[in-house]
Amino acid sequence: MLNRRHFIASATLAGVAAPAILRAEGGLFRDFPFSLGVAAGDPSSDGFVIWTRLAPEPMAPHGGMPLAPVPVDWEVASDGGFRDVVAKGTELAHPELGHSVHVEVAGLKADRPYYYRFTAAGERSLRGRARTLPVVGASIDALKFGVCGCQHFESGYFGAYRHLAREELAFVYHYGDFIYEYSQDYLFSDGLPSRPVRRNAFRNLIDLSDFRTAYSQQLGDVDLQAARCSHAFLSSFDDHEIRNDWVSDRDNWKLGLDAEDPDAPPPEVFMLKKQAAMQAWYEHMPVRRALLPRGGMVALNRELRYGDLMSMQLLDTRQYRSDQPCGDGFKPACPGVFDKNAQVLGKAQEEWLAKTLGEGGAAWNAIAQQVTMMSLDRRRYPDETQKILNLDSWAGYEVARERMLARLGGVKNAVVLTGDEHQNFCGDLIRQDKVVAGEFVGTSISSGGDGSDKRKGTDEWLARNPELKFANDQRGYLVCDVNREAWQTHFMVVDKVTTPVNSLSKRATGVVENGVAGIRMSA
Repeated sequence: MLNRRHFIASATLAGVAAPAILRAEGGLFRDFPFSLGVAAGDPSSDGFVIWTRLAPEPMAPHGGMPLAPVPVDWEVASDGGFRDVVAKGTELAHPELGHSVHVEVAGLKADRPYYYRFTAAGERSLRGRARTLPVVGASIDALKFGVCGCQHFESGYFGAYRHLAREELAFVYHYGDFIYEYSQDYLFSDGLPSRPVRRNAFRNLIDLSDFRTAYSQQLGDVDLQAARCSHAFLSSFDDHEIRNDWVSDRDNWKLGLDAEDPDAPPPEVFMLKKQAAMQAWYEHMPVRRALLPRGGMVALNRELRYGDLMSMQLLDTRQYRSDQPCGDGFKPACPGVFDKNAQVLGKAQEEWLAKTLGEGGAAWNAIAQQVTMMSLDRRRYPDETQKILNLDSWAGYEVARERMLARLGGVKNAVVLTGDEHQNFCGDLIRQDKVVAGEFVGTSISSGGDGSDKRKGTDEWLARNPELKFANDQRGYLVCDVNREAWQTHFMVVDKVTTPVNSLSKRATGVVENGVAGIRMSA
């Protein structure tokens, strides 16, 4: 950390008085200021966002930084040796945003890789790499991108990210649960207790400082840093960035299947926590300034177009959703499941989707979102007599789900990409006995521990849901390989997450053929 006297003296010698802009010379940071790595995100055909956060002591208050703006130089080059620098500038890292930097780079050439780095007070970051997109509407024959999320620090190591870093990808969609808002004394596997693989620095997150600490600890993982510096990310959030199963302005933490926490904060208090959580999320994600929280709200939904091959709508299934029916959880449907006024996306986001979905005539229309769209019977045991739904998924909002399926049925080659479940599976989305789209649900990076090829009762689950084509309970990520003829989603799995190093394999591949809505499994 900068010594306060040294900081004031240095600032004064530079011609400015504290707390004006810090004009530091090399060697003033107590430790490496780019300890949280670098990242790129939200690519376009002429650029992308590049991100870093100055934090020489990442677990200390304010990351070990002085409470003053710090200039950060940035460079983008066409080569990894930075002999051909094509863009550069200086950005102020403000203490109000945790000394994070979000540079919106523009003016680059389409559909090619670039390299970027940062310098502050004589210290230089590691090198990052990101690829621009093809020009919208350009004739493109192939695309490969990654899908990942759900990384519980205590459940396991992030070795899957090192494998993801080595993939040749255009970008990565992260569906959320970047952090988990709680710590556990025990984890459970097959009903038996075990100790966490590694420990969180906190037991619960309440204010902005707590959330910054959680991201700092998470981003200290070098495997996660490897993935973020290798690919441009499309960043989203789900529930654990704030609180398990939250929706809109409600903290929906449950003490039991049918009991709400009597100590849960009222909505107006919960929104203060949400505001802190959303600020911390923004500070640590490579996203554009348009996603800066305003009144605790983030304009998360946005569109990515990859030439004329794929149009992708990124959705937000948390901020505008009605409260879960039937008290939430996994249970039989109650009348609330069929509430005509219940929302998942909210009216404004639905209207935006109606305008953008299918616009431009791309060969494939992808929906990237957080919670499962298939309405699945969740029974896994023969003695369960009533159909069980996951009420935190689209299955708990049947009228809103019906509207979504109708929209998907109105465009060609619709594919839905989902997370949240901590398992791999895929299946057909069916409306009025017609398959309208295929849905691929990606597993977790670490949440759920090592897992196994199949959860207990998987065969029973598959038998009760004929639309399901595949199910698996290992950790890993998805790779989507898209061309004119077909969309292939490869389920990439690791053998374990309870050790830092693991092995990667391709467990299965689901295929959607051009013009055929359903999924078939490939050998």
